[in-house]
Amino acid sequence: MSAQQSTPTPTPIGLRTQQLSAAHGPCTVLQGIDLHVPAGRWTCIVGPNGAGKSTLLQCLAHSHPYQGQVLLGEQDTAHMPARQRACRMAWLGQGQTSANSPSPDLRVWDAVMLGRWPHQGWLSAPTQADEAAVAQALAQTGCTGWDNRVLGALSGGERQRVLLARALAVQAPVLLLDEPLSHLDAPHQADWLQLVRHLNHQGVTVVSVLHELHLALQADHVAILRAGRLQHQGRADDAATHSALREAFAQRITIHRVDGHWVALPTMPEPRLSAFSGESHEH
Repeated sequence: MSAQQSTPTPTPIGLRTQQLSAAHGPCTVLQGIDLHVPAGRWTCIVGPNGAGKSTLLQCLAHSHPYQGQVLLGEQDTAHMPARQRACRMAWLGQGQTSANSPSPDLRVWDAVMLGRWPHQGWLSAPTQADEAAVAQALAQTGCTGWDNRVLGALSGGERQRVLLARALAVQAPVLLLDEPLSHLDAPHQADWLQLVRHLNHQGVTVVSVLHELHLALQADHVAILRAGRLQHQGRADDAATHSALREAFAQRITIHRVDGHWVALPTMPEPRLSAFSGESHEH
């Protein structure tokens, strides 16, 4: 992935929620979330499985109903026209397996061009600005030259990079990414980190959900969810954040400083006696 970007530097825009709650059917998933996302920085949302991380990001992107407020700067995003909101917040969902997922027969160029729809008139042809944005997004994600490949012929990691390019093509001041590193190998994960830092330098606010805690700790700001509540939010290098992270994962991780970076390592549970006692278990 390339960090090159030629577009003008946008004014950083922060994002916050006020008493945000959400449910899946009768089950409450999020309760009273007051999240503060610093403008022009990278915020990573982490927490155990089932904590509500993806649902929170979906609420920010208005792809899941919620109660409360989502504020972009000082504007309530619920009161924005959908096209305006889509221009200001680009969204990459987890796996994109819903109706938002492009057809496997779609060319890579056309899939990334879908990211430009908020800027285009009804049934209008792509402009030079649209084509330049798509070319730049493909270059940023290392997909240059893939224009005529079809999505169905790509590997999982290649497809993930194309979907990221689609989000980048929006050229929005806020980027919402749910599990953007899924299927990416270690070198491309490193490229992604470099790209995020370049986007921050350009004034873009990035919010991501990650399972990779060692990478999440390289963010500027960490928000920790547990059982649908915001347990802690703060700087990724702060001792209080590390303590809250260990608590959220039931002390099953340790956090260390390695080569100038904070890393989270799993701790192994005590083995059960029956696993090593030579007992025979009939099933």
